Amino acid sequence: MSKKETGGNFRDDLVARSNEARTVRKLVFTILIVLIIILAIGGILGFLYVKSALEPVDSSSDENITVEIPIGSSSTTISDILEENGIIKNGLIFRLYLKLNNEGDFQAGEYTFTPALSLDEIIESLKTGKVIAEPVHRITIPEGLTVDQIAGIYADKLGIKKEDFLKVVNDKAYIEQLIDKYSTILSDDILNEEIRTPLEGYLYASTYDFFEEEPTVQSIVEAMLDRTLTVLTPYLEEIKKKEFTIHEAVTFASLVEKEASNEEQRNEISSVFYNRLETEMPLQTDPTVLYALGEHQEKVLYKDLEVDSPYNTYKVKSLPVGPIANFSESSLNATLNPVDSDYLYFLHDSEGKIHYAETYDEHLKNRDKYIN
Repeated sequence: MSKKETGGNFRDDLVARSNEARTVRKLVFTILIVLIIILAIGGILGFLYVKSALEPVDSSSDENITVEIPIGSSSTTISDILEENGIIKNGLIFRLYLKLNNEGDFQAGEYTFTPALSLDEIIESLKTGKVIAEPVHRITIPEGLTVDQIAGIYADKLGIKKEDFLKVVNDKAYIEQLIDKYSTILSDDILNEEIRTPLEGYLYASTYDFFEEEPTVQSIVEAMLDRTLTVLTPYLEEIKKKEFTIHEAVTFASLVEKEASNEEQRNEISSVFYNRLETEMPLQTDPTVLYALGEHQEKVLYKDLEVDSPYNTYKVKSLPVGPIANFSESSLNATLNPVDSDYLYFLHDSEGKIHYAETYDEHLKNRDKYIN
């Protein structure tokens, strides 16, 4: 091969390699440009997404949305609840916003928000426990009431027919749905055919805010069960330690509620009930007789004590088949933490004071002194 031919091949190789290098540089440059564009677009889209997530769901909305924040809820749980109910756009962004702003220590409870609220407004409400919207109705349900009496209050305050309310709370299919939804506190015990009203005792005594002009019976019942769940949850372990079922604890608390008017009385009466149960004595508490009779009376007569009913604790040597009224937290606490005493008897005098006795003879002396 001649030198001329060798030189030609070398120059050709140089030109080819140069062209190849230029092609590679163009390709790399093009890829870099594309990556930069993609990153820029991604950054812009990401920024717009986050910016949108930080804004109200619907700034023009006046819809009221009620949510329940359970006791001990984490920021993740709260974020999920708010997102599921359409109060915030994105739970993850809300959690990151909380961390960046070092926000936390939120209060449990029932809140009513609107989709028009900013994240800061929502956070402030959760920190203070303040409900944003003003309720249309605010109704107080006192302690010691039956479902029938509660139905009467709602009939008076909301115009719901009492019979319609009672029809819903006695509908077996609906009760079965509630047992599934509130399985922590409701069980098949309330479906016992001998129980007069399945939800007796479970509609908690409290003040309820309603944000609709005409709330449904179902929404009322479930708001009350939500409150019962909130109250009972911290006591579940204590109830278990006492070897009670939830139904037994609620039943016991309802008896304490009906017999006592203050915390001291509740703790003492609870002790009497425990002592009687341990010695297999009937509880013999008059409110169960009145409940068994199903009618209002000022006094229990001797003939009334003979009423044949699983609620009549003069007949059954145990707790009645179910609660006879709703209860206060004080009565529940007394049920689980009675004072230590040897009392087996008590009676009320005309001034509302309660007198206790360890023996039947002492009880008769108290009766002669304070009643006869």
